[in-house]
Amino acid sequence: MRCPFCGHDDSQVKDSRPTEDGAAIRRRRFCGACGSRWTTFERVQIRDLMVLKSDSKKELFDRDKLVRSIRIAVRKRPVDEEQVERIVNSIQRRLETMGESEIPSAHIGELVMEALANIDQVAYVRFASVYRNFREAKDFEEFVGQLSVDHN
Repeated sequence: MRCPFCGHDDSQVKDSRPTEDGAAIRRRRFCGACGSRWTTFERVQIRDLMVLKSDSKKELFDRDKLVRSIRIAVRKRPVDEEQVERIVNSIQRRLETMGESEIPSAHIGELVMEALANIDQVAYVRFASVYRNFREAKDFEEFVGQLSVDHN
């Protein structure tokens, strides 16, 4: 594998092990040319998934986009990278085992909200504010008010 730091064509795998949830192989790599170390993850992809956007456009499911959106929601919250990986792995497995090759983006958003609600309420509200397109403070008030009702 090419080094992401110096571009050297050859790197060595120093350690391989399954991730905590067993959904991927984590590999620690080392570049002999510049001495850099980094981690890669190897996952099984069952099928190509297409995401149906709200404007009827279709795009290939992008795991990295899902990771980025969850990382934004959990930024500066007590949620570690392994929890993010577990959420994304779980969502991806659920999507792949649905048997559908085209998944509405709204369904993916609901799965993310469900997962975040179980690990961090602030991250849940952050994600919901973008996903549900809150425009005013009263949108937050109504949403948080509903949270209070749901959890009592």
